[in-house]
Amino acid sequence: MSNIQLCYNIERQDFSKAGEASSNIKKALRQLGINSGTIRRVAVATYEAEMNIIIHSEGGIIGVTVDVDKIRIDAKDTGPGIEDIDMAMKEGYSTATPEIRELGFGAGMGLPNMKRYADEFKIESSVGNPTIITIVIYL
Repeated sequence: MSNIQLCYNIERQDFSKAGEASSNIKKALRQLGINSGTIRRVAVATYEAEMNIIIHSEGGIIGVTVDVDKIRIDAKDTGPGIEDIDMAMKEGYSTATPEIRELGFGAGMGLPNMKRYADEFKIESSVGNPTIITIVIYL
């Protein structure tokens, strides 16, 4: 299999398209013949990244690279950054507004789920800067 790249723009607060990128990524991986367990891991990780960009940022992108031995997910937003990454990594911790929670989002599982489904997980963020998340899942 040759290196395949997918890229999706994610708009701030665009709940009408929530899950669209992760769904398209899932379909593409299925067409490539990737096994269902790996597809599920990628789908959960990309969905969580997508929702975090929609809920907490000013917008961003999700890129997926499928290689011979791994799938790499790169999620980058345009800010405002995360004040306390250690706290944000705790299950149940959320800075989502009450309005977002009323929509059924913002339960504080996004970052923990991304890490749980990754073989490699890296997050870079600081207040006033973009958040960059890299997830690697081995095939």
